[in-house]
Amino acid sequence: MSSSELVPVLSPDPQKPILACDGQGLKRLLNASFHWLGQHTSAINSLNVFPVPDGDTGTNMYLTMQAACQEIEDLPDRQAAIIARHAARGALMGARGNSGVILSQILRGMAQGLEDKEDFSAAEFATALDMGAAVAYQAVIKPVEGTILTVIRELGSAAVEAAPQLADLRELLQYIVHVARESVARTPTLLPILREAGVVDAGGQGLFVIIEGMARYMQGLVMEPDRALTHAVDLRTEALADEGYGYDVQFVLEGSDLDVPRIRADIAAMGDCALVVGDSSAVRVHVHTASPGDPLNYSVKLGALGRVVIENMQEQYQEFIMGQAAPVLPAKEEAQLDIATIVVSPGPGLTELFGSLGGNVIVPGGQTMNPSIEQLLQAIEDAPAQDVIVLPNNPNIILAAQQAQALSAKRVRVVPTKSVPQGVSALLAYNYSADLDANVRAMERSAQEVRTGEITIAVRDVRMNSLEVRSGQVIGLIDDQLKVAGYDVDTVSMELLARMDAGQAEVLTLYFGVDVSEESAQALARLIEERYPDAEVEVVQGGQPHYHYIISAE
Repeated sequence: MSSSELVPVLSPDPQKPILACDGQGLKRLLNASFHWLGQHTSAINSLNVFPVPDGDTGTNMYLTMQAACQEIEDLPDRQAAIIARHAARGALMGARGNSGVILSQILRGMAQGLEDKEDFSAAEFATALDMGAAVAYQAVIKPVEGTILTVIRELGSAAVEAAPQLADLRELLQYIVHVARESVARTPTLLPILREAGVVDAGGQGLFVIIEGMARYMQGLVMEPDRALTHAVDLRTEALADEGYGYDVQFVLEGSDLDVPRIRADIAAMGDCALVVGDSSAVRVHVHTASPGDPLNYSVKLGALGRVVIENMQEQYQEFIMGQAAPVLPAKEEAQLDIATIVVSPGPGLTELFGSLGGNVIVPGGQTMNPSIEQLLQAIEDAPAQDVIVLPNNPNIILAAQQAQALSAKRVRVVPTKSVPQGVSALLAYNYSADLDANVRAMERSAQEVRTGEITIAVRDVRMNSLEVRSGQVIGLIDDQLKVAGYDVDTVSMELLARMDAGQAEVLTLYFGVDVSEESAQALARLIEERYPDAEVEVVQGGQPHYHYIISAE
């Protein structure tokens, strides 16, 4: 029986059960999942616990599936084991973010479950899913229920239980789609932060979409790929384009009897990250929009415009990404070192800073642009030393860094830095005369002594930590916890600093992002110096997207 008969393309005979699937059939199933996931990437990205403009779970899972499918694209093998093994390898090397790494481990477990098999039955597919769950749980040091792990565990168990009664692969997939949907719906009952945020787990939703893609293909339903997401290019920039990066428009509107609430609502409807603050005589406007003329044409009817700034943020961001798509070594070739440091950097200014502090290999990455395991592994192999320390500087990159560590023959240690300030502090603690383990201990201690604040714009309404947040408001987070909300960047920044106990800090550092001018950053620094005269205040051009300021308190 040919693979086309095993996995019908458009019009399967519902009376004819699909009792087995070979390697080429498995390839089609994986491709169907990949294309179906592409249809839902943006929706999955929006399932962010915090209302910040950097959800990337869908993008990370999509890129991971893309890597798996690219690995098997030209393989003619009909053995299911061979296709599964290569898909798992591709997913592992292309995995990005925690969700992508866990997905790669699910595929790895499934490959183990299909080992040595020419084709597989419904029962064998169920066993492979169950094995995928087991391997995924083993990959996470502290598994958390209410996540993608729960969903794969529950659908794997359900598949094994149902397989004796559902020998038809089509029927089994339809059944576990139902199980996965219910499992995702339950995630907020298992994880309080999801319930508080009013969302289901994004990774679990991504896994549901993957399984649904397989089931739809088995049923012969049309699988239209998202053409904007399937070009053979680096999709980090394309995903950002879909999220409306567009143009950054800023100006001051002066007039009389200006209706600020009405202006705020109208501007917010024109784009993302809208910020409208002021009074009846002067209003400051900031918005990201694909049509920069819209807010200007609207506002000029209400009064006089001044200090107009229009920047192509997508162009700037692509310039950064495409110019640094591979790990960046210092211009001067390094001699062999005893220990090399690899640092993940989310912005060009931060890349320069990390290089000046002794970072030997800089990997571009951060929110919405998580480096893959393969990129991190390549950075490790390119590092001019056999002993290597990796600073991820983001909680969503730590797991990928640990997987890269396991794949390298070098002695690699991952210092689990979760923010740029932690990475800076860790680098400053590096001692050239100490050995690898002593340096790791010192860097971990130093990283924990820093508090990190972040200023960004809320992308949706939410109630969290006793705060009522509205879309378009400025919000402040301390160590990834939402703490402050308001309508003015400087006011929220000052309140956030107070919550960070800035009066106890010796050094306060402002890393300003692409949305902030140096003039604005220096003005905020002066306010901080007036409020906290005993602290040394530093201003650094970070160039990071999404976050107006990253604030370090040491």
